[in-house]
Amino acid sequence: MSNVTISGTNVVVELEGLDKLWALKSRFEIPFENIVRIEADPNIARGKKGFRAPGTHLPGRYTAGTFYRNGDRNFWNVRNPDNVVVVELRNERFARLIIEVAEPHATVALVERHIKAPVFTAQ
Repeated sequence: MSNVTISGTNVVVELEGLDKLWALKSRFEIPFENIVRIEADPNIARGKKGFRAPGTHLPGRYTAGTFYRNGDRNFWNVRNPDNVVVVELRNERFARLIIEVAEPHATVALVERHIKAPVFTAQ
């Protein structure tokens, strides 16, 4: 599972426990401006993942790590498809983060609230 929090003008995704080992990644920090959209989508986890490199895939049980599909590099960390959130990115190493979270709709609302808020800079 992954935890999603906000830190300044970044969305922080941290993997829990052994997921760090199986996914070969522990944390992402993504600036708000690099998030194209976020949505809860349990169906994506039931479809094809693509070519794994590197990562873990136990069909029907667990998918974690880097997967290539249709020319895109995607990051997966999913056990339960019902709790999947998809974060579509630009100007990042991955085109999408497909992650399992405890509360998909609350996570989407949290991130959307921050990425749609105006950002003011000091002059």
